Amino acid sequence: MSVEPLGLEAALYDITTGTGDFIAAGVVSHNCFARRTHEYLDLDSGADFDSKIVVKVNAAERVRRELAAPRWRGEHIAMGTNVDCYQRAEGRYRLMPGILEALRDAANPFSILTKGSLILRDLPLLLEARERTEVGTAVSVGFVDRELWRLVEPGTPAPDRRLEVCAALNEAGIGCGVLMGPVLPYLTDSPQQLEAAVRRIAEAGATSVSAITLHLRPGAREWFLAWLRRHHPELVAAYARLYGGRAYAPREFQDRIAARVRDLAERHGIGHRAPRPIRRPTSAPARRTAPEQLTLPT
Repeated sequence: MSVEPLGLEAALYDITTGTGDFIAAGVVSHNCFARRTHEYLDLDSGADFDSKIVVKVNAAERVRRELAAPRWRGEHIAMGTNVDCYQRAEGRYRLMPGILEALRDAANPFSILTKGSLILRDLPLLLEARERTEVGTAVSVGFVDRELWRLVEPGTPAPDRRLEVCAALNEAGIGCGVLMGPVLPYLTDSPQQLEAAVRRIAEAGATSVSAITLHLRPGAREWFLAWLRRHHPELVAAYARLYGGRAYAPREFQDRIAARVRDLAERHGIGHRAPRPIRRPTSAPARRTAPEQLTLPT
């Protein structure tokens, strides 16, 4: 429907989701972005989305099969662009290790966007894949207000924990940036709040940061506005004026937020640090003995 500048240069992957949205750099706005896709399975985007998770238990086998297909050309695969591949169900089903092994074996470049901390479980596999191909990661941290986090993102790791994940990945040599999304108009977009978030992101060693203002697409829109009426009724009229019937805040509003975050990132030196080398085991290698000449019996 439209192509709009983000105000930054980023890789563009030719992907699409079930909602028909094309997304640059595998970036989406918020975990509730996926709510509408539940309706394609005859589930609703409200209570069903919150309580019913559909698991493709043969995902790793399918990935390996697709990577081996003659038609596959080794394009970059962006994971976490519709639903988080490290949500809590992954702790039970353990699908990602098999998927990462398939990507590693095929030397296929990939990236992961997550709000979860479970990605650190798979750090050894990420390091193995990084030896063979391009591996990128990002965590989603829209704000660092813990009280607001409890209300807006229940069931997710706290922002502090997600930034610890970012720091751990970067320390290990897996580059990790931060998607600062969603920035919530009138709730997390003050200069002080943006400064606090970007400062913490910089302290985590993030390789990059990009801001995404809240999107209110169908499914997510109903969920968020109902939440707003319960917890911040004084902002209902302001949101109606800002969004109207649109899914997006006005372009000038989005541009203003993005510009502030870019300026803060520049001030805090995000993106200017040299990448850390991959950390390898510190144990000494086994001693190799000198070759010995064999003799034939006489």
